[in-house]
Amino acid sequence: MKIAVGLSGGVDSSAAAALLHEQGHDVVGVTMVHAQGLSFPKDVEVSACFGGDEEQELEEAREAARHIGIPFHVVDLTKEYQEIVISYFRSEYLAGRTPNPCIRCNQKIKFELLADKLADHVPFDYFATGHYARIMKDSKTGRYLLMRGKDRSKDQSYFLSQLRQHQLERIMFPLGDLTKEEVRNLARSFSLPSAEKTESQDFYSGDYRDLFDEPPGEGDILDMDGNVIGTHKGIVSYTIGQRRGLGIASPVPLYVVAIDSIRNAVIAGPKEALIQQGLTAVELNWFIDIEAAEFPLRATAKIRHGLSEHRASVMPHGEERYLVVFDRPLTAVTPGQGVVCYHDDIVLGGGFIEGPWDGTDYS
Repeated sequence: MKIAVGLSGGVDSSAAAALLHEQGHDVVGVTMVHAQGLSFPKDVEVSACFGGDEEQELEEAREAARHIGIPFHVVDLTKEYQEIVISYFRSEYLAGRTPNPCIRCNQKIKFELLADKLADHVPFDYFATGHYARIMKDSKTGRYLLMRGKDRSKDQSYFLSQLRQHQLERIMFPLGDLTKEEVRNLARSFSLPSAEKTESQDFYSGDYRDLFDEPPGEGDILDMDGNVIGTHKGIVSYTIGQRRGLGIASPVPLYVVAIDSIRNAVIAGPKEALIQQGLTAVELNWFIDIEAAEFPLRATAKIRHGLSEHRASVMPHGEERYLVVFDRPLTAVTPGQGVVCYHDDIVLGGGFIEGPWDGTDYS
């Protein structure tokens, strides 16, 4: 079986490639470059996904392939990355939302364009990565189900929640049944150069304003009655629930409770103003057979990767929109972020938060 492995030069992707090679598969490594010829401020870290000196990570991926003894290919997706991911990033922030570029990149770039462009020159049966997730085929429906990785602390299913059936059909996650420590030990057993490498976590380590041709200007910070209480440095520097960086003296702690792109304003209020009973979601990508589902659908919902899940009921709410109502109110529902619904280890589906639920009757 011929398997293409997306190599980043990090420990996870290198271990995935080495494991598949040891199992006797015909493995080929591939890395995308997506910042070719672009310049960044000097303080932007190379370890971030986008920015810095991409050549270092490219060389690390090439060295991993050499060490394992597999062919290595490079695919330049700089133009496509700008048109799809960076354009999405900019437009979302300018609309007052907080995007998740990793979800969009996985759907459109890594598991679509990268795999397709490689296949034009190097045919393969499956495309594999070092993500901590699993795939199972439902014997009853024939659908491919996305599942959490065994290591809950490293599970990356949230970021993969927009993958489609035709993509899952050809994807492999060799590390899905392993813990991070087991992967580290595996990398050590293969004497991989990246065995002790620290992880890259951020999309971009610099000031987000760097990514705009014309960074959004300053504007008013308003209280919940519309009074001007401060000045912000550009709405792209703020997200719902943020407390630090407001620079406002107040007898009670103030948080960002809304972002008004029309007025170029940041609205601040007390923590209680962040409490929401539910949210509306769009662009729902279902892994289960949604036509056969019984609503309201009981699930646990994650509204940001780093946050805990919450018990909720999910139901249709108008055209191409769903309502997620939490059993208990929670804070910081953030438009633009992903919302992913689970049943135990199975990802039921994922979409993007449109906004908080306004409390209207949904029965």
